Amino acid sequence: MDLPQLLLVGLVLLLGVAGVMVPGVPGRWLVWAGLMWWALRERSDLAWTLLVAATALMLVVQVVKWLLPPRRLLGAAVSLRTAVYAGAGAVLGFVLVPVVGAVPGFIGGVYLCERRRLGAHGEAWASVRSVMRDAGTSVLVELFACLAVVGAWVGAVVAGA
Repeated sequence: MDLPQLLLVGLVLLLGVAGVMVPGVPGRWLVWAGLMWWALRERSDLAWTLLVAATALMLVVQVVKWLLPPRRLLGAAVSLRTAVYAGAGAVLGFVLVPVVGAVPGFIGGVYLCERRRLGAHGEAWASVRSVMRDAGTSVLVELFACLAVVGAWVGAVVAGA
């Protein structure tokens, strides 16, 4: 696969990760579709293995999301700014501490946003708990899975280069 196509696949994957944070956008499926596009063009054992593993992970995420309480971002007073901070924190945490850093990064992003908005530590932490209870767990599960797939794709592209 040539560089322009790799960049386009990477863009689709990034849009998918960002789409996880926006209600109604099928971010997880954008990530999967980008990975499928890459696997269909790459046609290597590694590409197909990664696509199968990502498909299994996305199906597990779907089941986990069905078992969690419904996602109520709009009714939970979660602003777009909070979603952006949480997403940026998760991505930064994922990069700094691969895979497991996404969870504290997500929570840290929500806390930072709420601390800037409310000012006090206690009020910000109470708001973080409320956000995580209302919608954060569902979003976090999906975001973590998408980041894991994107990280595996980056590793596969680097290994194949």
